Amino acid sequence: MEQLNRAAGREQVICRQRAGEVEYLTFPLLSAQPGITHAFSTRRGGVSQGIYATMNLSFTRGDEEDRVQENFRRMAAALHTDVEHMVCTYQTHTTNIRRVGKTDGGKGIVREREYTDVDGLVTNDRNLCLVCFFADCVPLYFVDPKHGAIGLAHSGWRGTVAGMGECMVRRMTQEFGTRPEDLVAAVGPSICQDCYEVSEEVAEQFEQLRVSIPESDKLLSEMAEQGVYPHRQILRPGRVEGKYQLDLWLANLLVLRGAGIPLSGLQATDVCTCCNSDYLFSHRASQGKRGNLAAFLMMD
Repeated sequence: MEQLNRAAGREQVICRQRAGEVEYLTFPLLSAQPGITHAFSTRRGGVSQGIYATMNLSFTRGDEEDRVQENFRRMAAALHTDVEHMVCTYQTHTTNIRRVGKTDGGKGIVREREYTDVDGLVTNDRNLCLVCFFADCVPLYFVDPKHGAIGLAHSGWRGTVAGMGECMVRRMTQEFGTRPEDLVAAVGPSICQDCYEVSEEVAEQFEQLRVSIPESDKLLSEMAEQGVYPHRQILRPGRVEGKYQLDLWLANLLVLRGAGIPLSGLQATDVCTCCNSDYLFSHRASQGKRGNLAAFLMMD
């Protein structure tokens, strides 16, 4: 396997797995949970060509449908399931969350979805694989081992500043009786602070987010001191005046910590999609000429 560019100052977190030609990424924290299967796809092991090479998992980017279907079949086989037991989001940068069950299996792959505007999925059904799509935005994984429930979400900058992580915790509490202190959550591969330049308008919204979370500075310090995440600044000045570098990893960790998930239940990626655009699809690195990665989460 080729060398990955990893975030400086971090212990290696993301683990690389291989099943035949298919390569995918996992988290040690999630892998340690009994009966949990999870993955984040890479560009390796599929049949797509050109800008979609090779493991494109999007039907909406212009790739051939038969190739995408075969890519899904390969990912399903690598995870010891099948496409009829997968269910997909319909992402539009909202904080809308849908509870799904076994009757939703195959939706978004081999069956039409009757829903739109869904960026998060939750379930307590076993052998149902939740699927979300990415190419720089943040995957959020949730496991409630006590109540036997899981959640998976797409959190771009809009979802992050709107508190998608907290929305997921709240929805799992409503649906399954989940308590934040019982949750295990991971912030998946996405764009890093060095690569993610944003406008002053976006930066102001994230400063408002930080201020809105009680004792945010204390929470940021605790994460740094206890080795969960080495940095304490969600924003830093950009390379040009009026621009800022945004740390979506830290922003999502803060939202999750503010929602009550303990430090011991949190883990964040050390792999950036943009820094590894030959291995992972990145919207910024490719200027939009790309396929999609996917996150997968299932209870066996």
